This record gives sequence, structure tokens and C-alpha cells, in this order.
Amino acid sequence: MMNGTLTIENMGATLIARLDGGPRQEFGAELLRQLEALVTRADADPAVRAVVLTSAHPSRFISHADVSWLQKGGLEFVARQKLGADAPPLPPDYVGLDRLHAVFLRMNSSGVVFVAALEGAALGLGAELTWACDARVMSETDAFIGQPEVLLGIMPGGGGSQRLARLVGGHRALMAIAGGAPLSPAEALHIGAVDALAPRAQVVAKALELAAPLTRRDKAALGAIKRAVYLGGSLPLPDALKFEAGEFLRLTISETGQKQMLAYQANTEANGELPLYQPGGYAAALESGRTPV
Repeated sequence: MMNGTLTIENMGATLIARLDGGPRQEFGAELLRQLEALVTRADADPAVRAVVLTSAHPSRFISHADVSWLQKGGLEFVARQKLGADAPPLPPDYVGLDRLHAVFLRMNSSGVVFVAALEGAALGLGAELTWACDARVMSETDAFIGQPEVLLGIMPGGGGSQRLARLVGGHRALMAIAGGAPLSPAEALHIGAVDALAPRAQVVAKALELAAPLTRRDKAALGAIKRAVYLGGSLPLPDALKFEAGEFLRLTISETGQKQMLAYQANTEANGELPLYQPGGYAAALESGRTPV
């Protein structure tokens, strides 16, 4: 399996993580382990509010998955199915699809904002990692993104068929994945697969700019909002509303939620107007991440 390294640069409330998948920039088991460790670190550190994922490769974000990792994983799965109950337990360091999905779902449930900064190509698992992020910035030249798995006689296995459909709609996702052709920067922006384009040299700076306002938001609230959108949003409406209500109630009964709401009421009584409707109040709240008290 391919080796891989993740180099992390601390930029205050934001971490910049550069993925290095070797000379061909392939994503394999070791990169996944390090991404998993990064998500754990970011979740546990209250000072970390955003992570920008970019690449150490001069022209590729992630080429695609290490195909030998996928092929061997498929054979191991078949062998275990044949053994059934007699199959030995998987070693603790085993990296398969379940672990990949678990890491991406943790990103979707985290109070940390993940932004993909694509200075070059992203195919297959590179695209799926991009879709698993909360926001995406792409170089306006010399870049493309897509799911080419159909050209190998397979299909996406890292969430591509699910997350891309949620981003751009089912039909557009179907046409893109079934055809296997990559999206150009202009096409990706037009259909909502990425959030912004920038000159290649400014992609990371643009990603930091996108992340900046969200680094000033309450981390617990962001996590609840992300879970409601990513996880609740795919449920039938009655179930989704219950999911949202659960997240809402956990925040409102928390010490922080109660303190902020009491302060909001006290501010209203003292000034005779709701804080967000006081002159400059809304703008100040957006800038600081907190309603003035």
C-alpha cells in the first residue's frame, strides 16, 4: 500500500493540512489514518475552528485512491464472507471502507469547518474527500474534479454517489458519475459542486477567507447545525424535524445557550430594543460571532 503523509501548519484558529500521497498523489490507508488523527485533534482542541485541506503535489489535489488498496480490500472482503462466523477479527489497524466512511461522517458531524482547497486535479477518492468537506475552492485554471470509477467498471465507494447528489441534485450527479467525465472549474462552480474559484496561487488564501467567519461561530452550535443538515437532511421530514429538535434542545439547555439567551433578554430590557435590531447590532454580531450583550 502507498505511504502518505499529512503536514499540518497552524494558522491560529485554522489548521492547513497538506496531503502528500507520493509522486502519483494517491490516497491510501496511511493518508486515511493521518486524516483520522487530524479530525480527532481538531475536534478535541477548542482553539481549532477550521481545517483547510490542500496538497503537497504541484498539480494534483488527490489523483484518486490507491487502486491496489481497493483491489486487495475487495479480495479480503470476499474471503471473510466465505469464512463467515469463522473469520478471525480484523486487526485494529485495518483500514477499509467502514473506516473511510466513519472519518468522513465525523467531518460532517464536527464543529470544525473543513474546506477543500483544490489547486489541481481531484478524481475518485480525491473528489469524494472534497464532497465530504463543508466548502470547496478550486483553481480557475489547470484543475478538474470528477468520479471516473465507471471507466474501470466499478462505481464510487467513498460516498461520491451520495454526497455529490446532495450537493448538486440527483440527475446532475447521475450524469456526471455515469459518464465518468470530469467537471471543469467553470462547470463545477455553475452546478454548485464547488463554492468559489480563484487563481491557482490564491486558492488556499481564498479557502482561509471562506473559513474565517465560521471560525468565530460557536463550535458546539456549528457541530449541531452540520449534523442537522448532513444527517437530518436525508430523513423523511417528520423524522428530520425531530432530529433538528433534539440538536436544538441540547444547545438551548446548555450553560452557554442559557447564558447567551439571558444576556440577550437583559440587553433588550436595558436598551428598549432587540439587540439584532439596534443600530449596528447585527453587523457587530456577524463580525464577532456573538450577539452583543
